[in-house]
Amino acid sequence: MKSRVFIIIILFFFGGIILYSHNSPEIDKSNNLTYIESSSGLQTINLESGRTELEFADVNSDGFLDIISIGDHGNPLINSQEQGVMVWFGNGTGTNWSHYQTGYLGYGGIAVGDVNNDGKQDIGYGMHHNYSGNDFGDQILEVALGNGTGMNWVPYDDSLAMNGETWGMFTSDFGDVDNDGLLDLGSISFGCCNGIRVYKNLGTGIWRQTFAANGGNSNMEFSFGDINKDGNLDLVASYQYGTVYFGDGNGGFTQAQYNLPSPSSSGNPGVTLGDVDNDGAMDVGFIGSGGAVNVWKFDRVALQYVNLSANLPTSGNYKAAVLYDMDSDDFCDLVLYGDATITVWKGNGGTNWVQVASFSVPTPGNYSGIAIADADRNGFADIGLQTAHQVSLFNYKNMLRFFKETTPYTTLSIKPIFPKGYEYFKSGCVRFIKWITSAPSNLDSRVKLELSTNGPNGPFTLIADSVRNNGIYQWSIPSGITSANCYIRYTVYVINSSQTYTAMNTKPFGIGLYTSAEMNNKSIPQKYFLHQNYPNPFNQSTIIKYQLQSKAYITLKIYDIVGKEIVTLISTEKEPGEYDINFNAKDLPSGIYFYQIKIYSSDKKDLIFSQIKKLIIIK
Repeated sequence: MKSRVFIIIILFFFGGIILYSHNSPEIDKSNNLTYIESSSGLQTINLESGRTELEFADVNSDGFLDIISIGDHGNPLINSQEQGVMVWFGNGTGTNWSHYQTGYLGYGGIAVGDVNNDGKQDIGYGMHHNYSGNDFGDQILEVALGNGTGMNWVPYDDSLAMNGETWGMFTSDFGDVDNDGLLDLGSISFGCCNGIRVYKNLGTGIWRQTFAANGGNSNMEFSFGDINKDGNLDLVASYQYGTVYFGDGNGGFTQAQYNLPSPSSSGNPGVTLGDVDNDGAMDVGFIGSGGAVNVWKFDRVALQYVNLSANLPTSGNYKAAVLYDMDSDDFCDLVLYGDATITVWKGNGGTNWVQVASFSVPTPGNYSGIAIADADRNGFADIGLQTAHQVSLFNYKNMLRFFKETTPYTTLSIKPIFPKGYEYFKSGCVRFIKWITSAPSNLDSRVKLELSTNGPNGPFTLIADSVRNNGIYQWSIPSGITSANCYIRYTVYVINSSQTYTAMNTKPFGIGLYTSAEMNNKSIPQKYFLHQNYPNPFNQSTIIKYQLQSKAYITLKIYDIVGKEIVTLISTEKEPGEYDINFNAKDLPSGIYFYQIKIYSSDKKDLIFSQIKKLIIIK
């Protein structure tokens, strides 16, 4: 292992070229990391002003990352040349981007993923300018299917934005919030006052709202991730009434602010997620009061957040923050943007942060959007940034820029990003496997992914082969797995060549139920309990699933809408495990019912957990 000691930072700014340097932990010291602006092709159309969301994604399935957005305030064609869904296609070198746009809509946020599981990238987006006269662009929250080219999008958005959203939605994200194998959609309001919305993907082009936080202001940041490591996706948002909401695995969310600093009246800007201390749970970053930069982890035993912000700025005019491993040393770093300046803070696992880079962009640098990924496949992350610059005395326009890390390719390699270890996933859910590679840009490289549920020595079963080497794979986790000793083997290889390289996560992660201790060796409180039911609404029957992390006495009863008990499904002591109960309602009429689940200590003396949930029968 090479030394992880950083050397000097060198800054240059001349003729639009920006560079900085520090030592790579995986490369000889004679080869330093350098960033250089590489924006050719990104500035062929005029943008306008205001916020947007940028995403790196391989939308045309060629193995190279592209940049995609639905633009700023000028979209569509408002004092600008931007129109609809805009893609800047990458060629794997981080140079000579090629632009394409389609549709009559814009000004908002975008998410990319495969919502119908056909292997092609689809998009979900919240917007303020739903100006289209047809189905593609007439709602403020939409999903559209892609055909693998990144140029054609077919609406897949029935029942979206039909629950009181009247002003505009913005930053959006895909995530399987109910662990049913389909990506669902979440989004946050464009400022005031639509709040937060989460919609379940029914798999038919129809969406059903499962959560809404109404009213309030927002700073237009939103994303999914598992913060309390219960296997269910949580959400974070730049929202006036709360930054963190824990998911219940059914599409519902509960505010989980606990001891976090209270959000500002418009929500804390720069909300970001990343596993800072490598314990398998996502940690939360944001810009707090007075511009203080915050990073917090959630302690699942103490039920409170722990401050990981040591030595980060306590004031400043920061507008954006991104947690990402910039130097590929297996620790999250923090990228900050504000006052036309990018700063990079090296992380060491959450006990200290050290600024290792700083460079400026043209003023005034009003923040529009930021995204980070390795677009040139050299093994180190790059930065996409959209900010305002001055084009005349009283005229400011946004400009999209790309800053490429220029360490040259020397040898084929691959490094796991997610999962890295200690994560916990539900069987049957969808999650994203992520990696970063060093690979020749002029050759076709592919990735093979294999899973072991029995430790690093296998045996391994195939997840997928010949995967495009674009850094991400949408994984439908198989059902029926129960293991806390899971490993993914990543093999990158060059087509028609003998070049190959294999790596693995160095720590295990879990799938299904594990009962002994949590993955990071912290004990699980006895009350830890998971349950869900699917489908709901249903016709003849539904499956009610529940998990016990310790031996307990459980009752499960069904009630009608006036509270009359219909049937007792369970009333007995159960060992730790995962259980499925089939509730057959063939003799019950259509209507609203409820089930109540209660968990007692095994001696029946102490009620540990109780919850009531709705069941809907439609015949």
